[in-house]
Amino acid sequence: MSTEPKQPKRVPTLTEVIIDLPADQSAAPSAQPRSDAQVAPETLMAEALMQETRIVSKVIERLQPRIDVLFEHRLREALAPTVARIYTALADEMRKELARKLREAVEQAVNEELGRHRGA
Repeated sequence: MSTEPKQPKRVPTLTEVIIDLPADQSAAPSAQPRSDAQVAPETLMAEALMQETRIVSKVIERLQPRIDVLFEHRLREALAPTVARIYTALADEMRKELARKLREAVEQAVNEELGRHRGA
């Protein structure tokens, strides 16, 4: 029996497999399905990112109605105090303006009436 140490079998890495492909094989589409070892890491990453994007889009599409309801509810809660303050300030301002206009109208009517009595 030989006591020589056995050399481990060399396993090529994915990049070595791609680099070792002849130029005509990498350019022409193959009729056989390719294994993951024959696909470039960039291609696998791009496919994974596209799949992730599709999944995210579908999840958002399904959740959108619930998100809209939640957003509207939270927005109403957040804006309610501000809207109430604006309403109160606007109502006070309009009340003052209406009182001023009413005083002006009454003053004008009284002056007209006094003018008629003086002239008569």
